[in-house]
Amino acid sequence: MLEICCYSVKSAIIAEQAGANRIELCAGVYEGGTTPSLATIQLVKEKLNIPVHVIIRPRGADFCYSDIEFECMKKDILSCKEEGVEGIVSGVLLADGNIDRERTKELVDLAKPMSFTFHRAFDMVENHFEALHELMEMGVDRILTSGGMQTAEEGIDLLKELVNRSEGRIIIMPGSGVNENNIGKLKEITGASEFHCSAKKLVKSKMKYQNPNINMGGEGSIPEFEYYEADSDKIKKVLSKLHS
Repeated sequence: MLEICCYSVKSAIIAEQAGANRIELCAGVYEGGTTPSLATIQLVKEKLNIPVHVIIRPRGADFCYSDIEFECMKKDILSCKEEGVEGIVSGVLLADGNIDRERTKELVDLAKPMSFTFHRAFDMVENHFEALHELMEMGVDRILTSGGMQTAEEGIDLLKELVNRSEGRIIIMPGSGVNENNIGKLKEITGASEFHCSAKKLVKSKMKYQNPNINMGGEGSIPEFEYYEADSDKIKKVLSKLHS
């Protein structure tokens, strides 16, 4: 089972056409994924037949949210429910590195009957096995995780142990750096059945005139005249390796 992370309506369409089983819809590629616009969600639901999971993350950086940010998250979840979205990807942490059980459980309950994936905030907790147990008790459906490391391949040992300890009560979905070269290894060693992959490429801007004196994001490291889009060939290669 392959989930593709998509940052636009076009990428979502590409992912479905390439054979993806599900998409995670995001904005904010350089922030690691933030909540997409309502119009984006609506258009993706109109255009796609495969399940759509939407990330509910009001900003980049950490996962410890203010009261007003949390209110925004709840409103976004209700909007997704109204649009017939199949799943939510979210989660909240406390400042001490533990899961905010009260707030996360509130989001899980609010999202029902939509599926609930606890995202890579899981990788930022202090005790992964304690967090696993708490999320199972909350009724979370799956955990998107790189095994506490930058990439799933680096975190493969923890991923394997998490799958073993999940006992079929929760899905452990490896993500981050998953590609056609390592998905077979990840599947064999971890025993996971679902995988999360971006399979994206940089697309050059159509702008012929490019002002070199301005960076709209204020960060020189972020390309101004390139953007990410799902790569059909990469998705097909990953699926081929996954099913081989």
